[in-house]
Amino acid sequence: MFDATFSRLLKVPLANVARRLADIGLKANHLTLVGFIFGLLAGVNIVADWLMAGLFCLAINRACDGLDGAIARLTMATDRGAYLDIVFDFIIYSWIPLAFALRDPSNALAVAFLIFSFVCTGSTFLAFAIFAKQKNLINESLSEKSIYYLQGLTEGAETILVFILMCIFPKVVTTICIIFGSLCLITAIMRIRTAFFFLDGN
Repeated sequence: MFDATFSRLLKVPLANVARRLADIGLKANHLTLVGFIFGLLAGVNIVADWLMAGLFCLAINRACDGLDGAIARLTMATDRGAYLDIVFDFIIYSWIPLAFALRDPSNALAVAFLIFSFVCTGSTFLAFAIFAKQKNLINESLSEKSIYYLQGLTEGAETILVFILMCIFPKVVTTICIIFGSLCLITAIMRIRTAFFFLDGN
């Protein structure tokens, strides 16, 4: 819901930092890989109950995720880079909730529900992107994305906010998972409806 707003606000600051990083030879794929490693470390720290360390690693993961795209736009965006960026994001988005289930198995059922809801939003998101590419559809508010970004109630910004809340308030992880998972399911339904509007009769 807020991804387009954050993308607009951060575009210039990210571009300024990315330009300096590109000048010293860093490539977009380097930051994608570094971000992925820190995302994995975030989960490892959460499992070990070092929640603030996990949150710190997650912050680095997100910073790298913003900067790799900015560097790619300044230099040369590639399909390989875009592919890795999307795949690594989805892996981390599943790994962080799983880490909370491993940390405290009493959260496992709620975490399973949250990951199920992520599969629903992710599949509606990626499946639509395939057909949007064929029909040359462009989301003007997020035109810098490598694929058509079908928006909804729960997007990347909201997901990261939920992960932050889970780190700060670990005793209510189950409640957070149920609430956000429900919102994700609503988002999936909204996206299916949107897809039917655009793809009907084709």
